[in-house]
Amino acid sequence: MSWLSSSQGVVLTAYHPSGKDQAVGGSHAKGGEEATSSRRYGQYSMNQENTTRVTEQSSFNRSNSQDSLDELSMEDYWTEIENIKKSNENRQDQEVVIVKEPDEGELEEEWLKDAGLSNLFGESAGDSQESMVILATLTRTQAAAVQKRVETVSQTLRKKNKQYHIPDVRDIFAQQTESKEKAPDGTESQSVRTNENKHQGKDDPASNLAVDAKELSPLVPEEPPASVTDINLEVSFAEQAVNQKESSKDRMLKSKGDDAQLLSFRLPKDKTGTTRIGALAPQDMKKVCYLALIELTALYDVLGIELKQEKAVKMKTKDSGLFGVPLTVLLEQDQKKVPGTRIPLIFQKLISRIEEGGLETEGLLRIPGAAIRIKNLCQELEAKFYEGIFNWESVKQHDAASLLKLFIRELPQTLLTVEYLRAFQSVQNLPTKKQQLQALNLLVILLPVANRDTLKALLEFLQRVIDNKEKNKMTSMNVAMVMAPNLFMSQALAVKANDQREFVMAAGTANIMHLLIKYQKLLWTIPKFLVNQVRKQNTENQKKDKKAMKKLLKKMAYDREKYEKQDKNPNDADVPRGVIRVQAPHLSKVSMAIQLTEELKASDVLARFLSQESGIVQTLKKGDVSLYEIGGNIGERCLDDDTYMKDLYQLNPNAEWVIKSKSS
Repeated sequence: MSWLSSSQGVVLTAYHPSGKDQAVGGSHAKGGEEATSSRRYGQYSMNQENTTRVTEQSSFNRSNSQDSLDELSMEDYWTEIENIKKSNENRQDQEVVIVKEPDEGELEEEWLKDAGLSNLFGESAGDSQESMVILATLTRTQAAAVQKRVETVSQTLRKKNKQYHIPDVRDIFAQQTESKEKAPDGTESQSVRTNENKHQGKDDPASNLAVDAKELSPLVPEEPPASVTDINLEVSFAEQAVNQKESSKDRMLKSKGDDAQLLSFRLPKDKTGTTRIGALAPQDMKKVCYLALIELTALYDVLGIELKQEKAVKMKTKDSGLFGVPLTVLLEQDQKKVPGTRIPLIFQKLISRIEEGGLETEGLLRIPGAAIRIKNLCQELEAKFYEGIFNWESVKQHDAASLLKLFIRELPQTLLTVEYLRAFQSVQNLPTKKQQLQALNLLVILLPVANRDTLKALLEFLQRVIDNKEKNKMTSMNVAMVMAPNLFMSQALAVKANDQREFVMAAGTANIMHLLIKYQKLLWTIPKFLVNQVRKQNTENQKKDKKAMKKLLKKMAYDREKYEKQDKNPNDADVPRGVIRVQAPHLSKVSMAIQLTEELKASDVLARFLSQESGIVQTLKKGDVSLYEIGGNIGERCLDDDTYMKDLYQLNPNAEWVIKSKSS
């Protein structure tokens, strides 16, 4: 009997195998077929000594050389699948998740809402000022992605004879063009390229930074990379993909060698500062999310990959407890115990318990706890965890690891969300590792805050496990293969597919898991081009607000000169050119004028303030407070230590500079 039929609940997703997806996977050699076949028919023994190690002979060659798994055993992956099946047999209370099959045009309509463009159609179509501001800052590829979805919605609404306004795409994008032509400052049209894109060209090393395609697979023997390169965060990812397709066809044919596979990426040095997720004010982060969805869709469109968001039907879920409880509900009850908690307490405690046992333990995460014991521990935790009477000393390390994986699997909606799980899975279909990382970066930005924070805590823990690989024998490849089924299990186990497709999915999800772990620092960074687009949106909104205010003041016969005086930057009056005034309301030195120099960094500004502290305040560590850029063309932005202040001042001369606690 299959594990699905023997469990009390069934997890359903809207993942539908297609011929296109199947073709991408290529084929695998006979060894891989034997491995999956033996696993499916119960010949895969759980005893390590007696396991038929046919997977070691498997050779897997994707048609687009994305994940070269030649001579790499997938044994850990299939073993984990068997462990999950065994665990599920002892769980009686699994939730049922159903994903709705959308009607024609419904996905595109939902997409426009999620991209902040809902007022381009429907009853609010007339009030489209906000959407016009967004459209005015889009790149060529982003605008094309929006236009494609608007056209689909328009056609669908006409078919359904909706009574409210049906947008004409030509009208929408004509308005966008007109607004740019009338730009008072004579700036270059933004529909094709954002400001940071305008210097991009065939001779620009930044635009050609793109590594040769077919470079991939991190899942190769772990050796020092052949080369390390910065990943371009200044130019739209979709625009880079277009340029690469146009100018790098010859190089793409030559990039199947070892150098391409071993290529590694790092964060670039940015004088205006790297923007981490969590560094922006909520109103700006909301705009980033809108743009990230548009950019992700544009990237997939350029590369010819289908991107569909799924929609989970709201169903009754547990409103208390630990396992099988929605993240938001879990955090609500946790915050009553520990205010400000961002990661579930049970999740934190399980990681803590694993680490207490020592991360050098061989087979950590791979060796499962006893299924019956795990079931009993779950029941005991549900009853005693919040009472504070659960005996953690009785939990063995491997049991804690199994409980952690069980917690992830039993979330009513996967940690990667129902909406974006398929998009995460389809990352494996992108042709280069650089593009896979770009897509993952955008997807991480799009995750809800609770999911993103919990995923980050998980990945940081997994990296700590990998850091002890010499003793625990858990390399990044091993950890990726063990964890992938737990994060992607809704698709990896619920899809009915042939052996070849299942092997492709296993290899692909393990590859994605590996990228998430290895490049988490890069993936939790907001690309500069998105931040710059937000700055432009804010500037446009301010112009419109000022224009409206001036009209209002004129109507009210107000003193216009007085208003304009108030509107000036407060720093202009008392600070000479080339000097900024930094405020520190919570420190003893509450204000300081600082001369800008080419080498002055945010860390230097902090050091000057902290060096003057005394007494209790002197115990403040550098990491407790940060310098913030506030106002001007940004809402609020926490600066990283390596931000060059003069460069940032030139980008946002009307900002105020404030030192404050990161939690405030």
